[in-house]
Amino acid sequence: MNYNLLKGKKGIIFGALDHDSIAWKVAERAHSEGATFTLSNTPLALRFGEINELAEKTGSTIIMADATSVEDLEKVIGQSMEILGGKIDFILHSIGMSMNVRKGRKYDDLDYDYYHKTLDVSAISFHKTLQVARKLDAINDWGSVIALSYVAAQRTLFRYNDMADAKAMLESIARSFGYIYGRDKKIRVNTISQSPTLTTAGKGVKGIDSLIDFTERMSPLGNATADECADYCVVMFSDLTKKVTMQNLYHDGGFSSMGMSYRAMKMYNKSIEHAIEEGEITFDD
Repeated sequence: MNYNLLKGKKGIIFGALDHDSIAWKVAERAHSEGATFTLSNTPLALRFGEINELAEKTGSTIIMADATSVEDLEKVIGQSMEILGGKIDFILHSIGMSMNVRKGRKYDDLDYDYYHKTLDVSAISFHKTLQVARKLDAINDWGSVIALSYVAAQRTLFRYNDMADAKAMLESIARSFGYIYGRDKKIRVNTISQSPTLTTAGKGVKGIDSLIDFTERMSPLGNATADECADYCVVMFSDLTKKVTMQNLYHDGGFSSMGMSYRAMKMYNKSIEHAIEEGEITFDD
């Protein structure tokens, strides 16, 4: 069902790659709610992704850019204002990458060149986007900027590695810039902490299936899907959330508030019983 929540609104969506991308789902949902927008991703993503299909479906223009480059961001935001006919109303930052994770480097054995790249791509690019938008006076008063985060910013999760540091920085940037942008222009800046989701990037994380099973068992409402995250983003872009800013908004079926669920405990007990039967542990353990 469509509600015309974004009728007349204009924006920029960073990070749509293919049908599994959250940014792709957000673009589809924003389009159905009446928004017009540009799409931006790297030249490599354009070559290997399916973004042309999304652009055709939503009537959008693709502007290639490296989100770590201030010059490229100036091009994206400046051209978007020209294409869309003036200031914009929303931005989605759906960008993240860790070579340490891809290469299997453990947190106590990081490659620091990779580490710097992780922070630049996954977090500092958000600050650069906000700073460029502010200097260009690109966003209308009461506009909305969203970046996608994850609960590993607050909790230690096995194998999430240096991306946890990046997400913590991302959320801090949202608070610090949210104060400035809110004070001066009434622009909202928030992060959405999404359930683990089988995006193309997510599928490349070792152990993601086990993590998704665990969070599904822990969350009273179950994991939030990419489509449901798109719904939430649309609401945050709309005028219905004009006084929400500087927040990290958990969209995870309740996982972030849980300690142990019945379903997770049942599975844990089965594992314990199996280990005892196999002689792997004893009651003394």
